[in-house]
Amino acid sequence: MLRIPTGGAPKSGTAGSVGSAGRLVSIGTVLTLLRDEFPEVTISKIRFLEAEGLVEPRRTPSGYRKFSTEDVERLARILRLQRDHYLPLKVIREQLDALARGEQIRIPAPTAHGDGVDPASPSAVYGEVGRERAASARVGRAELLAAAEVDEAQLAEWESYGLIGEAPDGGFDAETVTVARLVADLGRFGLEPRHLRAMKAAADREAGLVEQVVAPLRRHRNPQTRAHAEATLKELAGLSVRLHEALVQTALGVRLR
Repeated sequence: MLRIPTGGAPKSGTAGSVGSAGRLVSIGTVLTLLRDEFPEVTISKIRFLEAEGLVEPRRTPSGYRKFSTEDVERLARILRLQRDHYLPLKVIREQLDALARGEQIRIPAPTAHGDGVDPASPSAVYGEVGRERAASARVGRAELLAAAEVDEAQLAEWESYGLIGEAPDGGFDAETVTVARLVADLGRFGLEPRHLRAMKAAADREAGLVEQVVAPLRRHRNPQTRAHAEATLKELAGLSVRLHEALVQTALGVRLR
């Protein structure tokens, strides 16, 4: 469960028991509570889920959203169902409504591309690190369409602009599913694929810089050094993402958390 802090700013690592069941928090605090488990979640995503009727926060007289512990837990469950089972929002809503009625539900496992492995299964989540794990967690085209809630024409357009692409041996990995969802969310604000090409180009340049740093370590004969290269790659990727977020917030003069 997620802890709503009883006072002060929320801190990282908020998983645990609920601190104050009756306390209501702002959407910014909700974002901070969720980001440890769901680093891709955004305020616009939370607002979209509200617009779709999946969560109903209270409103202050001045119109500000206020979320209860139950609201935060519901959002976390929605995001897990999307991330781990690739369920469309319509199915998630039906699942949550059934739970609210006290009914037993069965979450359908997605059909992975190629080897029939469920991306949420232990073998996919706790299997070999790196490329082998990514391959085991791939989904097919139909699952990607369902996860992003778009049609074939939209996906084809994303592919034509280089925003989305299948792996060389087929299927889409978990990161590509996340990209698809974010592209879809941005599209709801009027941002078209042609507008997002600059973001993709910037991401490719950042990835190239990181690859330059770790390439010598990856070529090393020592297995420990090669393992260190993978750890360094993840750390640099995380720092790059945080820097990009901070630069965008600074440029726009906003603070999300």
